Amino acid sequence: MNIETFREYCLTLPLTTEDMPYDDTVVTFRLKGKIFAHICLDKPDFATMKCDPERSTELREQYSSIEGAWHWNKKYWNQVTFRGDVSDELFRSLVRHAYNEVNKKLPKKERVTELAETFE
Repeated sequence: MNIETFREYCLTLPLTTEDMPYDDTVVTFRLKGKIFAHICLDKPDFATMKCDPERSTELREQYSSIEGAWHWNKKYWNQVTFRGDVSDELFRSLVRHAYNEVNKKLPKKERVTELAETFE
């Protein structure tokens, strides 16, 4: 996985939008205005994604390429290195998980009914 492939995959999820709210180097991916992932164009080695706190701890223990996200609440956000020990398949699964984490927090009437497939 690399930064371009990550961006393209995020944009395949239903109703995903991207913007650059902070400056011209930070790209965020949102579902209905809520961020589920982001990348820094000037630091193209990793992506930051939302994650369930329990699953986040398990992932950090299992993969050296997954750690608490810098400048984000480390309880809910992971930073994942692109060229580490995380397979492309797991990376895509983590993107879907991040998307679903945001979706389940939306008011019921705003939720996407066809969720992205989750990982186990």
